[in-house]
Amino acid sequence: QELFVYMLTKDGRVETTNYRTTKIPTGQDIPLYVKEEFGDFYKAMFSQQVKKDGMHAVYLEYAWNMNNCDPCAADPLSKEELRELGVFWVQPPPELQKPVPFRNGRRIMPPRRPWPGGAQPVFVTRLHLRYNAANFPEDLKFQETKDRSNFQGRYVLRHPWKGESSCEAATRYRQGLPKKFDKQAQNLAHLTGWDITNIRTKMAANGQGVDGGDSPVNPLPWYQQLWGQQNTAPGNTLNPNPGGQPPTQLPNPMEWFQQLWAPPAK
Repeated sequence: QELFVYMLTKDGRVETTNYRTTKIPTGQDIPLYVKEEFGDFYKAMFSQQVKKDGMHAVYLEYAWNMNNCDPCAADPLSKEELRELGVFWVQPPPELQKPVPFRNGRRIMPPRRPWPGGAQPVFVTRLHLRYNAANFPEDLKFQETKDRSNFQGRYVLRHPWKGESSCEAATRYRQGLPKKFDKQAQNLAHLTGWDITNIRTKMAANGQGVDGGDSPVNPLPWYQQLWGQQNTAPGNTLNPNPGGQPPTQLPNPMEWFQQLWAPPAK
């Protein structure tokens, strides 16, 4: 079964005392296509983490100080809403605590006014666990800590530059993209347990080819990848190196293959 626990506290985040509390994985680069499959990704990521920990942990998914809600997915709760949720230490402003006078023996009811917003001395914690009777035989026991550091699961989508450019830095950037894409594929496979071949196939269809062939920008030609050379076509002369050696000729891959597979001379 799945259990989500939301806690509103005054001093800091909440953790369990009779079971280990750990953070969900966060801060990793993942492929762009996951944006359209984020629900499936998160479920798979959580299931994979539960599997790794043997279903013996409680996971911290979110911890935030409402005095500094930036960025916020929605407007922070008002003081009135917090009071309705049991946040007793947040008091209404003085003007709403004044006694209401009587007139002709009847109390005058003032109009209901919302409390003003602003920073609130409230810390929000969300815990998540998957449990069964065998692995969680005891009821959860909680304690409030003094830890007020913010935390949330974040997964980074990096959009590659697709514009025109001809400088040396842009060339190096483009040549490095397939390696970055492959790292994203490995991150996703590690987080979810998904097959990395399927991940790479989806990435290629989305313009993130890990072999350079499906990259949205110009990758190294295959012959340059083969010989480890850059910015030089087969048969072209390389620039002299800084050591003052004379220019060298880059081998022609087709000639090399022909020599490799040619029948022996009789």
